[in-house]
Amino acid sequence: MADDLSTSIAEAARLLAGARDVTLLSHINPDADTLGSALAVGLALHRRGVAVRVAFGEPEAVPESLKALDTAGLLVHRDEVPAAPEFLVVMDTGSVQRLGPLGGRVAACTGPVIVIDHHVSNTRYGTLHCIDEHAEATALIALKLLDEMDVVVDEPIARCIYAGLVTDTGGFRKAGPAAHETAARLLQTGVDAYSVTRPLMDAHPFAYLGMLSRVLARAELDQQAVGGLGLVHAVVGVDDARDVRSEEVESVIDVVRSASEAEVAAVLKELRPGFWSVSLRAVGRVDVREVAQVLGGGGHRLAAGFTFDGAAEQVVAALKGALERVES
Repeated sequence: MADDLSTSIAEAARLLAGARDVTLLSHINPDADTLGSALAVGLALHRRGVAVRVAFGEPEAVPESLKALDTAGLLVHRDEVPAAPEFLVVMDTGSVQRLGPLGGRVAACTGPVIVIDHHVSNTRYGTLHCIDEHAEATALIALKLLDEMDVVVDEPIARCIYAGLVTDTGGFRKAGPAAHETAARLLQTGVDAYSVTRPLMDAHPFAYLGMLSRVLARAELDQQAVGGLGLVHAVVGVDDARDVRSEEVESVIDVVRSASEAEVAAVLKELRPGFWSVSLRAVGRVDVREVAQVLGGGGHRLAAGFTFDGAAEQVVAALKGALERVES
């Protein structure tokens, strides 16, 4: 794996060295790992005179908590992405479907499609793949690419990488020694850990409290599910999310998964009437990636997700069926 990754990263650096126009894509409902990785590599290319744009398919606007990462104004609306890009770099996205409205740009690309990811379920939809399922964050792979490109990693670039690393490791709770060493390297560039972390993990508008209270009041615990290990789930409907940002909705899973009686936690997030994005988390005994794959999704062993068309009750029934199938 290490040799394959090194070879792929070297080839990616070679291809990018000759690029004139590069589009970097993040997955729908972008988090700091996908967007931070794209902006870090995008900024390095921008400084070298490459025409660069960074985009994602949904929602319409960049999450407020991530705006500070875009120091060079590289983010564009999805409608500004060329119909047939010259060169694509796709970050932290396990499948074309996770690109949402921008998924068609992969097949339409007239040049290389480099996929940089750490999801073991990645479907290898590009022309070159830099994938390390053992990396705690895609940002760590993006940093290896930057090093291969001989990029000077200064504070603006380091800030993007650090944002991806701190969020995907749950505030370094799931980080190994190498990730901590990388964090120290990034901080030495002048990154202010508190100013980066607070908007990403600790700051929400007042409306979040009302949304959270409504959603948690309806949460349900089924202690007989998952072979007696327990499932807790909550539903965030369109009306619940009307006055909050996408990042507030995404953070609900971190509260729901704290229920100690359940091995598996799920949050159903209604993106539009009858269409759901579902976040899954496990404590350690269930591989929710396999569960998500049964339902057309993917992710990691302890954190995964899928999308579903139907009523909330149908989503929960399908989830319980997938859990039984994986556990049987």
